Amino acid sequence: MRYLILSAVLAAPAFADPSVIENVSASQSGETWRFDVTIRHPDTGWDHYADGWRVLDMNGTELGMRVLHHPHENEQPFTRSLSGVVIPEGVTQVQIQARCNVDGWDTETTLVMLN
Repeated sequence: MRYLILSAVLAAPAFADPSVIENVSASQSGETWRFDVTIRHPDTGWDHYADGWRVLDMNGTELGMRVLHHPHENEQPFTRSLSGVVIPEGVTQVQIQARCNVDGWDTETTLVMLN
């Protein structure tokens, strides 16, 4: 019986702390925007790390995505940029959403006002 309990515990899904978006800077250059996003995530290496973030309009349409190609376990928080994001005319705010390679997209987003 002891082995059955151990197996059940090992088979349970692992829920980690979500990615936290600590800061977002948005700047316009001509017709496109640049986003600098600072994320904190308890990366443990290649098995579990923050692997991306995206810019969404208020309806949830993806306007741009930054893929993070490696873990940042020794660099927390970390900031990465995405340039060339086209924001439709009349849009005054967007959302930033982070993702990790284990838990997927975070349920929370960060609201960014565009000036």
